[in-house]
Amino acid sequence: MNKKFHKLWETKTKEDEWWSSFVTSPLAILINYFVVDYKWLTPNLITLFSFIVAIIATGFIVIGGTINFIIAAILIHFSHVLDCMDGQMARYRGISSRSGSYFDKLTDEIQVIIWFGAVAYAAYLQTQTVIPVFLAFSGVSFYLLRGYIKYVTIYTEMSDDKEYLIKKHQENLDKEKDKKDGAGLGFGVLANLRWFVHEQKKILSFDEGVFIFMLSAALIFNIFEPILWVFAISQVFYGLYRGWQKGYQMANNQKITIKK
Repeated sequence: MNKKFHKLWETKTKEDEWWSSFVTSPLAILINYFVVDYKWLTPNLITLFSFIVAIIATGFIVIGGTINFIIAAILIHFSHVLDCMDGQMARYRGISSRSGSYFDKLTDEIQVIIWFGAVAYAAYLQTQTVIPVFLAFSGVSFYLLRGYIKYVTIYTEMSDDKEYLIKKHQENLDKEKDKKDGAGLGFGVLANLRWFVHEQKKILSFDEGVFIFMLSAALIFNIFEPILWVFAISQVFYGLYRGWQKGYQMANNQKITIKK
């Protein structure tokens, strides 16, 4: 492997979500290999492309039909590959910015809303009941609650300790230094296989990386309502659990983990 590919591989974060970790993020690195040196192509522009593709995918879901659902599943994956590419490109070039991170996270949240909303609409047309709409609404609401809990936690902690985020950032840096890579380029088949098996536990986090897989499965196999049930139940659970967890940690003066 040449130096450029190695440098791009280093931009892959250790905290990649489940499906991102071994599917969309490696694909993003492969595409970046061919386009990262085009200076006119900026990370923010890729974020915009990702969002546009996400909207087009939503349109195909709303139009409906087997072929359109399959096209939507492909576009959702392509949108997520682009979503991985922007951060990798920024880190490769050393031009990460606050505004880029902000718009990346904002568009991610919007995509979750419109994709599950569109799937709920498609399921409603099939079942003629409001249950899919209720499930999507519940899932999205509690998914957003998970994010809200994170920022309420930060606000509450900073009200008591103005240097809370600085300390938390240093903690994370120390953890990263302690972590040893046990897989990737330069490691054997068994090491990478162990890494792959270990990564599978991330599916239980039910975050955006898992949503990409769930949405694609729903669209390709036409199983909208079962996927919406999984989405709603998982988000209600994590929303309530995270809320209780942060409150319990604060009440008992425990070290708080910032996790969505």
